[in-house]
Amino acid sequence: MKRHGVLITILFALSVSLLSVSMIFYEFYKLNKEQYTNHIFTKYSVITQIYREHQQRLSSDIMLEANLAVYNLEVVKDAKSKENVLGRGKILKREGFKSFNTALMINKQGMYTKNTVSQLRATMLNYKNKIYFQIETPKGDILIEDSELKPYSYINILYTYAAIFVIISMSFILVLRKLSPLIRLRRKLSLYSNGNMNVSFKTKNKDEIGLIANEMERAKERINNMLDSRTLFLRNLMHELKTPIAKGTIATQMLESQKQRDRFSSIFHRLETLVTEFAMIEEVTSINDKKDFSTYRLVDIIDGAIDMAMVDRDKVSVEIGGEVKIDANYRLYTTAIKNMIDNAMKYSTDAHIKICINDRKELCFESKGERLAHPLHYYIEPFTKDNPSKNSFGLGLYLVDSILKAHDQVLAHEYEEGINRFIFA
Repeated sequence: MKRHGVLITILFALSVSLLSVSMIFYEFYKLNKEQYTNHIFTKYSVITQIYREHQQRLSSDIMLEANLAVYNLEVVKDAKSKENVLGRGKILKREGFKSFNTALMINKQGMYTKNTVSQLRATMLNYKNKIYFQIETPKGDILIEDSELKPYSYINILYTYAAIFVIISMSFILVLRKLSPLIRLRRKLSLYSNGNMNVSFKTKNKDEIGLIANEMERAKERINNMLDSRTLFLRNLMHELKTPIAKGTIATQMLESQKQRDRFSSIFHRLETLVTEFAMIEEVTSINDKKDFSTYRLVDIIDGAIDMAMVDRDKVSVEIGGEVKIDANYRLYTTAIKNMIDNAMKYSTDAHIKICINDRKELCFESKGERLAHPLHYYIEPFTKDNPSKNSFGLGLYLVDSILKAHDQVLAHEYEEGINRFIFA
């Protein structure tokens, strides 16, 4: 998920935007519909007044219909139609109210004013896309069809909402299209980091992402040139060094003095060891993928390391079962273990090393000796050695650390009760 953080953020923003717009339009739709309903419902007051005067004056139905026709209103007379409207119609609004009627009356005392309060109820209904008003009074009720009014229509709001929805969606689609080169660029970077040195970042786009891609193409070319120059330099250097070392080794045997022969043999042996370690370091740092990795039994790799170190097997205690396996480059991992054995032979007080697996399933190298004078990172720097009198160029632990990094591991150290414990974690 983290690899697609930008895409997920954009999709989240799109979802939130569309959801917010939808909620706003829905609330606007409800408010607009309510306002429209309230507005057309006010027509009931005209109907009530006409109907009430009809009842008071006892005018004919023809007169009632004529007065209603002025306002495009028509009385529903058919009993079946009235039943359908009242039974199946959707009530849009219903409201009860009081009607006040004042009349002059005469009795024995003379003239007086009589106020009459009537309980009325007005109901507005929608049936088959037509508006009806039902007026209910104590003396009866009447159902009137309004041929002028139409039910509320949401089409205009729907069109507006659809237009804004499409505009927002298209905007985010354009953003995603602009980001698609960035996704391709990330994939190319992944290929390049995995060792595909021929991948091309070049693009014809002139926007910001295109400028970055073209700059990366130029950086890739410079890096490839430097890597090629470095590889060529190191290989030529090691090749040219091996020839004089071999000649010097042969010439050493011609010296008459045994002491001088031993001294020069030691010098040329150190030089040969240094060149070999340089070659190994160059190989480790040049690993681009794990195609040379295979699954091996750990005891087989340790046996190969003991043979490579040329030490007596009774000086190495291996407490590892044959079921323990590891994915590794056999030659490099064997070299790392061989260097740990060499390190123990040089610096332990009893020239003995124990190789085992700890509780965390990590490979451990234990040997008796003094506590390290410096933190571990001091010793894994190239050409570092704690005791100048020892036969070392200080590349041993540096090479071990480099090999472990190529295997996604690290070198750790513990000291407990006179035991130095190096761990491949």
